[in-house]
Amino acid sequence: MKQIRIHGRGGQGSVTLAHLIAEAAYEEDKWAQAFPSFGVERRGAPVEAFARIDDEKITDRSQVDEPDYVVVQDPSLIEFVDVARGVVDDGAIVVNTEADPEELDLETDATVVTVDATEIALEHLGKPIMNTALMGAFASVTGVLQQESMESVIMTEFPGEIGEQNVAATTDAYAEVSTV
Repeated sequence: MKQIRIHGRGGQGSVTLAHLIAEAAYEEDKWAQAFPSFGVERRGAPVEAFARIDDEKITDRSQVDEPDYVVVQDPSLIEFVDVARGVVDDGAIVVNTEADPEELDLETDATVVTVDATEIALEHLGKPIMNTALMGAFASVTGVLQQESMESVIMTEFPGEIGEQNVAATTDAYAEVSTV
């Protein structure tokens, strides 16, 4: 089973990103689940969302404490939240930032990957909505999702021109990740 934890701020779409990842995995005939962790969070407050992907039925409904992969939507969270907490040594952390991976202060043996998903989103969508760009980067780094399944899910969730713009953001981010 592959477990994913997503760190973002309320209103950035962490839950949507988890949902898109799970739906794309489902398109590939895998078992998948996506769920948020909500408390008293509000717009701008740190939030977490989770996804699991497996070839067999998933019965675990608990939060993801030992993720294979972590996605960080807002790099400012690194100062306040231990985004590398529990990530497996051979896992990966994908961070939305223009910084190089070695510039980030993450204590982990996992691979650290950066992509300027916000800039990619601005280029394609005209708004800093980076969910689909981060999904593309995640897929590129992990090999967990295929581009065809991501495109299918995006076009289903966001039909028409907005879907095409999101597919373009996913494709660009897939190609632009930087690793350490």
